[in-house]
Amino acid sequence: MKYWISLVNTTEVDQFVEIAKKAEELGFDGVSVPDHLIYPTNIETPYPYTADGKVWWPNTNPWPDPWVTLTAMGVATQRLRLATNIYLAALRDPFTVARAVSGTAIFTNNRAIMGVSAGWLKEEFDLMGIEMKDRGRRLDEIIDCVNALNTGLPVSHHGEFFDYDDVILSPAPTKPVPVWVGGASKPALRRAANNDGWLGVPMTLKDLSKTINTLFQLRRENGKYELPFEVSITALEAITPDFLDSLDPAGQYFSNVLPWTPSPWGRAFWVKEGEDHTQLEVKFKAMERFKKMMQQMNIWQQD
Repeated sequence: MKYWISLVNTTEVDQFVEIAKKAEELGFDGVSVPDHLIYPTNIETPYPYTADGKVWWPNTNPWPDPWVTLTAMGVATQRLRLATNIYLAALRDPFTVARAVSGTAIFTNNRAIMGVSAGWLKEEFDLMGIEMKDRGRRLDEIIDCVNALNTGLPVSHHGEFFDYDDVILSPAPTKPVPVWVGGASKPALRRAANNDGWLGVPMTLKDLSKTINTLFQLRRENGKYELPFEVSITALEAITPDFLDSLDPAGQYFSNVLPWTPSPWGRAFWVKEGEDHTQLEVKFKAMERFKKMMQQMNIWQQD
């Protein structure tokens, strides 16, 4: 099992580069960052992943540009993989997305991953003048556009939302940028199965097994089962070797973890009583403790 550091709701943005360097030193596989383009202060849309439908962060939570953030961490590291979890691509246009993604890929030697989902916050789409009901189809079209633009070849596109002829993006990545998709709805799972990976949402091990089996059945149906496919596991309970052994062997599995961040799904077990998790050294200790426990459980994997 490989592990990533998730920087969701880590407010100390000035520590991100040092966190990335430490994560690479300890053998974490990657680091992921969240995204909101513009954050409304009055929200009526229920958050889909908490029991009460409320978000678990304050309005003042920082949302630095994810591609700038990943690039900064990437140029300070050599091996660490870099993903958005998730990037709200449907709030943008394909040219903005393609240029941002390609820039991070170029400056980090192809370690960038475009993790996307359709989004849940209607007020944010309203601010951008985009119909919430269109977001899934718009995202699908943007993924197609970005994949084509990032070849560096002249391309044209005539779709439901975007229409253009004879454009070229330069510079372009030297390798395709993987696309991972988050969400657990039927459209989200179909979208993930059509791309390169799934960014899991908080689930029990039982529900994760069922969802992952569905993903690989969809991969069989669309003819992509034999191609590489990465799965991010976000478990609401301790991951066990038996659970890992039960997963489809076609997948490559990892877990995005928050060693120092309290969340609605559990306390930060690797921060001790009295420690201030906003301090960089406490974050380092939490990462070290997490690694040690996973090694003791024999579910820590490094290349």
